[in-house]
Amino acid sequence: MELFLTLLSGVCWSIVYIELIRKGFKDKTYGMPLFALGLNFAWELIYSVDELVLGAASIQGWVNLVWAVLDAVIVYTYFKYGRKYFPEKGKNHFIPFSILAFASCFVMQFAFYFHFKGGVLAGEYSAFAQNAAMSILFLTMLFNRGNTQGQTVLMAVAKWIGTLAPTILMGVLQKFNIYIVLMGVVCSVFDIIYIVVLSKWKKAGLDV
Repeated sequence: MELFLTLLSGVCWSIVYIELIRKGFKDKTYGMPLFALGLNFAWELIYSVDELVLGAASIQGWVNLVWAVLDAVIVYTYFKYGRKYFPEKGKNHFIPFSILAFASCFVMQFAFYFHFKGGVLAGEYSAFAQNAAMSILFLTMLFNRGNTQGQTVLMAVAKWIGTLAPTILMGVLQKFNIYIVLMGVVCSVFDIIYIVVLSKWKKAGLDV
């Protein structure tokens, strides 16, 4: 069961990234909210290095690295297409603000990393915190844009399952962890709402 849930999460998150890249270029937009993208990208780079350079070069480390490469493409779509979503008076500050946002996300992830002195605890606690924020931000972005550009139902469902699987694994099966369970519940609530709204908007033709 543990191997199944681990593989399920890995496959689902890979689908998320691939769908965001595919739909981002197709719709000429970026599909992951800025701070969700920044936190995610920072996490993958930090824990790729932690596993592959400082650790025992585990399979998870290589998976993190592959995810970081895919996320880097989404970062590219953000800088390529993101300026049009900035308020008119703030467009001149798009690049410096974005760089500051990404730098801040790295600082926040390093705060977890150094507080827990690296390793599994740092990765787990920071991952579930950022996933809860990500689930809220995806729904917020959908409402703010008023359309489904850059988003697919497949991506939304894969995102939900990709987080639900490790919630069950790390929060219940391996050892009951109330922090992971509660963060997982927050993720699922917002992910399910996001799936429902996105599906309805797709059927209503709000893809433009």
